[in-house]
Amino acid sequence: MGKLRVHNFTVSLDGFGTGEGQAPGAPFGHAGERLHDWMFATRYWHEMGGGRDGSVGADNAFAAMHGRGIGAEIMGAGKFGPPGWQDDLDYKGAWGTNPPFHTPVFVLTHRPRPSVEMEGGTTFHFLDASPAEALEKARKAADGQDVRLGGGPSVIRDFLAEGLVDHMHVVQAPILLGRGVRLWDGLESLEEAYHIEAVSTPSGVTHLTFTAKSR
Repeated sequence: MGKLRVHNFTVSLDGFGTGEGQAPGAPFGHAGERLHDWMFATRYWHEMGGGRDGSVGADNAFAAMHGRGIGAEIMGAGKFGPPGWQDDLDYKGAWGTNPPFHTPVFVLTHRPRPSVEMEGGTTFHFLDASPAEALEKARKAADGQDVRLGGGPSVIRDFLAEGLVDHMHVVQAPILLGRGVRLWDGLESLEEAYHIEAVSTPSGVTHLTFTAKSR
């Protein structure tokens, strides 16, 4: 059975995974792109855009794990689009006609709609389901490969609370946001369920990996 994995999810020093005020053109609200400056500097990110520049150190090695062995993704409504996208029946996500997932993607929303097939192998499926129900559907679609849990912070928090996450890579960026949506709220003593390792890099971020003890 494939694992449920989180990769490259970045939080601020005060634990926010996104800022306040999400809107079209501002998917992370007032945080802008500051949470992900570390990743934009990597060779992995440049190669995604067809380039060959970027760093090749530890940040790059962690970032590049994002897509390996992934057969499906689960994401929340807030990652799929800004507030109000459910009212636009023509809205197909923030990534253009060829999204970067290239797998089935299950979008958790209280207002499901018919599935949307995109270029490059991505199909968006819209579910009003519990974390366990969504994971069951995603695992079937992944056909033996792993499932990536893409966020946002409240969705990851819900899956962690139910003990469903097998592996998680969280990056702590050296910024303070002060407001937004936190990742860690309500997850007291999470460390008891995971082996945790930390790696700090010259970019100023700390990579935290969580591996479930019970798996």
